Amino acid sequence: MNKTFWIIVVSTLILVTGIFFVFGKRQSNDEVVFWTLQMSDFAPYIKNVIADFEKENPEIKIKWVDVPFSEGEKRTLASVLSDNPPDLVNLNPDFSATLAHKGALYEIPQPELEQFNTEILKSLEYDGKIFSIPWYATSAITIYNKALLQKSGVNVPETYSQVAQFAPIVKARTLSYIILPNLTENDTMLKILNKYGVASSSLVSSEKSVEVFDMFKYLYSKDLIPKESITMTLQEALEKYMSGNIVLLNAGANFLNMIKENAPLTYSNTDVAPQIKGELGQNDFSLMNFVIPLRAKHKNDALKFALYLTNEKNQLELAKLTGVLAVNKKALKNEFYTNYTEDDLFAKARVISASQLNKIQPVYKTQRGQKDINNIMNVATQKILLDEDTTENILKKVAKDWKSIEE
Repeated sequence: MNKTFWIIVVSTLILVTGIFFVFGKRQSNDEVVFWTLQMSDFAPYIKNVIADFEKENPEIKIKWVDVPFSEGEKRTLASVLSDNPPDLVNLNPDFSATLAHKGALYEIPQPELEQFNTEILKSLEYDGKIFSIPWYATSAITIYNKALLQKSGVNVPETYSQVAQFAPIVKARTLSYIILPNLTENDTMLKILNKYGVASSSLVSSEKSVEVFDMFKYLYSKDLIPKESITMTLQEALEKYMSGNIVLLNAGANFLNMIKENAPLTYSNTDVAPQIKGELGQNDFSLMNFVIPLRAKHKNDALKFALYLTNEKNQLELAKLTGVLAVNKKALKNEFYTNYTEDDLFAKARVISASQLNKIQPVYKTQRGQKDINNIMNVATQKILLDEDTTENILKKVAKDWKSIEE
């Protein structure tokens, strides 16, 4: 009898374990796996959005994984090419385009994207299709020292041509430089060229491109921009601004916090204006988005959750927490992005920055071999400003080398 009893017990345990394994595994597979890039500081917000979504959609469960920014691309590439990728991944548009080029992403039906800023959506098109969902944006503004500008007797420059025009006046009257443009940091020079319509291998050696480079060469050779313009980063330019060595800083509105905390006297003389433009009149911006891997198991649920994350309510809440710009059309019409008083510098910066998203075309889009293109451009910029050869000769070589990367 004891033997029979233990056989029944063991059989029951095996059966229960099997049921638990099957249903436990099924439950795990039914979760929508959601990856973000270094958003742990905003965990309460993310968790609340997930909880609200699950309450409204009890049949869908979200599993959130926050990935360190430094590991984002490596881990994402490995996962999306596997048989078990996450369902929704937070990436930048550059790497998203790389994955789209590899055929690793799910195409987002364009009627599902009507809630987003039209200009932003255009920037995400790849071969006429869209493979990502915008999440949030930033757009640099001009931060300037009112006291130094007033002493100079000039207005805030609106274009790079005006920067060149005002630079000698500013230097003579204030002994400060008008700007430190960080010309060899990442793709800075390419974005400037894009504002003149010449950021391509076929146009980089054009007459207009030579004109743009020669403008900066003139400023550099006449000591009207700092010699560090070909070596320093934006963070170092911030230091120059806070110490009063430069009058303008082209940076995100979040830099106002750093100025206020670290240089209160400079902050008391600080105001903001739209970012400096080129001939085409468009603005630079940065974007973070979501992608759905082609091999994801829960594409529809992932898309539904992504659209929930980016609805008007959740966009505004994230913006107020972080200072980023919403990309939802209704959110951008909210008074948070349309109204400010002159005594609220942060609100003024936010409104200016948000309005710039309505004029961002044509956008400079990342290309295959972008890091190599950036390196070629940055080396060429240094050679041109240091007068190692004529601008025309250097840019002809750039065009040739850039073309070889595309082929």
